[in-house]
Amino acid sequence: MSRDQKLKEDYEKILEILAAKFGDGEKLNVDAIIYLIGVQELGQGAREFKKDDKVNLMHIAICRLLEPFGYYEFDFYDADGWPHYKVLEELPPLKTGEQTVLIKEAIVLYFKAQELI
Repeated sequence: MSRDQKLKEDYEKILEILAAKFGDGEKLNVDAIIYLIGVQELGQGAREFKKDDKVNLMHIAICRLLEPFGYYEFDFYDADGWPHYKVLEELPPLKTGEQTVLIKEAIVLYFKAQELI
């Protein structure tokens, strides 16, 4: 089985699990998954977030997702318990399709580490 095919299958498994748990059976898009990862990484439970907080949650998730690839490193928690990351390496310019593959691969790695799949 090719690497791309395995990634696709693993990502579909994640979509099915998250759809059942968070989407009332509807598959979540990448942004929704990133948001959920941000909430998980914040570790303060589900609650109402302001618009700015939602953007920050997605930033936390992106940093956490790209950390294993060497782009970010956890730095510290601020006084409110929000994690902060430092940039280790700038992301190279990627085409839209390449960005999608990278983030899906990162999502699969994240949920494998969480033992979801």
